[in-house]
Amino acid sequence: MIEFVNITQSSRKPSTSPFFPSFCGILPFFGLKGGLPSYVILSAVLIKGTMSYQQFGRARSYGARPRPSFYRGPQRSTINPARYRNVAVEQKNDQPQYAVQHTFNDFGLHPQVMANITRHEYTTPTPIQDQTILPLMQGRDVVGIANTGTGKTAAFLLPLIHKVANDSNQGVLILAPTHELAKQIYDEFRIFAAGMPIGGCMCIGGTNLDRQMRELKQNPHFVIGTPGRVKDMINRRVFDTSIFTNVVLDEVDRMLDIGFLQDIRFLISTLPKQRQSAFFSATMNRQTEEVMRNFLTNPLQFSIRTQETSNHIHQDVVKVLPGENKVDILHNLLQQQNFGKVLVFGRTKHGINKLERQLSDRGLRVSSIHGNKSHNARQRSLEMFKRGRVQALLATDVAARGIDVEDVTHVINYDEPQTFDDYTHRIGRTGRAGKTGVALTFV
Repeated sequence: MIEFVNITQSSRKPSTSPFFPSFCGILPFFGLKGGLPSYVILSAVLIKGTMSYQQFGRARSYGARPRPSFYRGPQRSTINPARYRNVAVEQKNDQPQYAVQHTFNDFGLHPQVMANITRHEYTTPTPIQDQTILPLMQGRDVVGIANTGTGKTAAFLLPLIHKVANDSNQGVLILAPTHELAKQIYDEFRIFAAGMPIGGCMCIGGTNLDRQMRELKQNPHFVIGTPGRVKDMINRRVFDTSIFTNVVLDEVDRMLDIGFLQDIRFLISTLPKQRQSAFFSATMNRQTEEVMRNFLTNPLQFSIRTQETSNHIHQDVVKVLPGENKVDILHNLLQQQNFGKVLVFGRTKHGINKLERQLSDRGLRVSSIHGNKSHNARQRSLEMFKRGRVQALLATDVAARGIDVEDVTHVINYDEPQTFDDYTHRIGRTGRAGKTGVALTFV
């Protein structure tokens, strides 16, 4: 607020500023008579206008959306650093494990689906597949909770492909939070539906829009995509949801974290009232449970999570002392011989970009993956990491969903995760298939 001071006529002094006479010359245009009070009033108006321009006008000129006044940026982690420590131990055979009850032959899947399973060298169902395939084939709503890398994708793809094979009027909508996860699901769909008259379409941002519109107009049985792009297709009236009586939400918690709740509600509202729904995720929280209650009907819930974090991942902290440079510490770690294939997590896109430049300038082979990169650029980075062309992949939590890379030796939390569920997801990228991995967190 600007306070105006009452200055009497006798106390006024002539202005010595060369700007003041010319400035007063424009006062009549604003309905002001001149003098110092008018000068003060007009100055306040111009200052306010300049501030408004800087806050909103310049942002709009670059196509950016002005941040709301309550925006506070990424929040600091509230996790006790002691939870980042765990000594890896060998897996013991006497530890209680889930006993698989079925073989793939027991499910009664379509013969071509069975042939594709054999070709894919699947021999025994994983625990989450063992529990969820039959209920899904029977038309039940299902919630599946399992750690990353336990076969959740096949757990819903196999029964739904079987369902469509027996009734070509069925349609399946599968939503995932990121491009990478949607592509991973689509790739597995093509494997298990090979040789069958079942069409599929992948709808994600950053890829050819016209091609996706053409494919949707052909009425594919499976539509696999991210909520934003699928909603866009509905609004463009090229995606008819009337036959999509089956819906799968994968990594529901992450979709809610990203802010897809309203899009999910919109998409579900366009589907037939009589439908089969399935939710799959590695973690569940209160908000996810609320979504379950609203969207599912008498669901069966299965949980295959033996521990919060795997015992075969050695977890420790890297203390950054005052005056030390985090980039120097990370650089020294990556120069060690046993750091062969490293996944580095940061909190923001800008931070990841900056870290990539700094490490590249030091001669390290790194690449990055985050939401601001195009789909093709993200896929190139991921393929280089998979093939060992780069030593380290730098990623944000959102973009990392769907990263499925074998033999990751280390996960480094360059920035601490905001929640322990995020921490679990991050370190779950190493130590897979019974192998020992290492997770380090900078604190």
